[in-house]
Amino acid sequence: MSPSPAADAAASLLAELIASGVRDVVISPGSRSQALALAATHLARQGAIRVHVRIDERVAGFTALGLARETRVPTAVICTSGTAAANLLPATMEAFHSGVPLLLLTADRPPELRGVGANQATIQPGMFDAFVRWQHDAPVPGDGSWDGLATQAVAAAMGADETPAALPGVAGPAHLNLPMREPLSSVFPADFAATAGTAPTPDAGEPQLLERGPRTVVVAGADAGPAAEEISHAGSWPLVAEIVSGSRFGRYVVHGYREHLRDGSLGGRIERVVVLGHPTLSREVTALLKRDDIDVVAVRSGGEALNLNGRTLAAASVDVGGGDTDRAWLGEWMRASAASVIDLSENAPDQDGLHSNDPAARRDAVRAELDAVRRPLDRELLVDAVWRATWPHDRLMFGSSRLVRVADAVLGGKKVPVHASRGLAGIDGTIATATGIAIASQADGAAGVTRVLLGDLAFLHDVGALLLPPDEQKPRIQIIVGNDGGGTIFDGLEVAASAPRDDLDRVFYTPHTAGIEQLAAAYGWDYQRITTRTALDQALTSPVAGPQIIEVPLPR
Repeated sequence: MSPSPAADAAASLLAELIASGVRDVVISPGSRSQALALAATHLARQGAIRVHVRIDERVAGFTALGLARETRVPTAVICTSGTAAANLLPATMEAFHSGVPLLLLTADRPPELRGVGANQATIQPGMFDAFVRWQHDAPVPGDGSWDGLATQAVAAAMGADETPAALPGVAGPAHLNLPMREPLSSVFPADFAATAGTAPTPDAGEPQLLERGPRTVVVAGADAGPAAEEISHAGSWPLVAEIVSGSRFGRYVVHGYREHLRDGSLGGRIERVVVLGHPTLSREVTALLKRDDIDVVAVRSGGEALNLNGRTLAAASVDVGGGDTDRAWLGEWMRASAASVIDLSENAPDQDGLHSNDPAARRDAVRAELDAVRRPLDRELLVDAVWRATWPHDRLMFGSSRLVRVADAVLGGKKVPVHASRGLAGIDGTIATATGIAIASQADGAAGVTRVLLGDLAFLHDVGALLLPPDEQKPRIQIIVGNDGGGTIFDGLEVAASAPRDDLDRVFYTPHTAGIEQLAAAYGWDYQRITTRTALDQALTSPVAGPQIIEVPLPR
């Protein structure tokens, strides 16, 4: 035993977390949490855990969220007491709605310092009540034991079915509030070590068996992943996959799905929808899922039980049963899809003309090539360039900007791991989440680049996440900022038709004069300003050694 019960308890807790499968810890500095931070860094030097330090607790929370999104294993985030803990709420809400395992380890004052006006003391127990699968206000070390708490927290975050009021098998956040008295730390013995274990995989229950009979489509929203394509393929059902789903690939993916859902001869005849993830990008899908004349089977992925149309069947997973494939139904959708493919390569070089023996043909081809090179980038060309440059060993994250809706409308199928913070349809924490994804996906020497495509407001909202510690390995990450000088996403919302122009500009578009190049320089990121497709293709396909920002000016 050391002279600090807090240090002993912290050491035991961290060792138990590692034995329960935790591999990443994100730390923000603070006095009351020092025992936890020092135990984590001690074990990191032994290679038992990876430690990531962020000075901003909000950024730390979203970084942990990104790590856990990629690994699907709980990531722990450690912070001190007071508003430090409150800054974890946005990431906690996102984790809850997206079904991401997250561990909140918040240091706290002991009970005798609560409710008496003590410095840095607030009401932390229950702070995240509505958004955690499990929470516990631990005893002060010396008054009681922390043994077993880490194991219970990890199990709850992974979806243990014994967790009260939580969907079994659905991951989410868990909160350990950890009060400590002084002395808050001491030197750890040299032989203090931890043994790595594996995170549990709770049983989510029996899959729902679906027969092939009804005219069915599969809808894939954010976080659906490859499972949606697998169900579509097994059932021979059309696949309506949002660009953020990670499911937009395979034989049955539907191009131009908005138009086809509005078509009474296709969308109007749907009898059943199997929905995975959280669809948010189109009004047509939202309207479909609200229809009371169809059966909706919702595969659970977040903390809320779904009842989309008053007769929704929630399922942990689905299997496709027997019955004949409705080839006529599938064929109608596939023909409509083929007619809706958008070809964004119309400006590709005329190779025959460039190599022609006819001087006039060669001249025309060169002129066309020069026109294409000089053509300013627009949103369609931007999203197409990023999509074409990204491959299965890469990661792509979309911010909640106008660009993601353009991408959803024009991009074709491709098996790319895609992430998006769509649980609350906001712009919070995009860069920090993507940084966590990059770190996790590139661990242990793995190849690939993480690309983040977002607008200027989403970028500025999370600009503090650009601050990376100088002693940590820099991730290979490209942030591509489509800068149109404000929130033009509001062009497509009802407020654009109802608000006075000056009010619309000031409180919705929120135009700015921020210098992205100067921000990049201040935070030590490489920077390029790109205005043509040729230069963008070159930037996206050149080797990436560390953090980069690519700014693409776009028309308002």
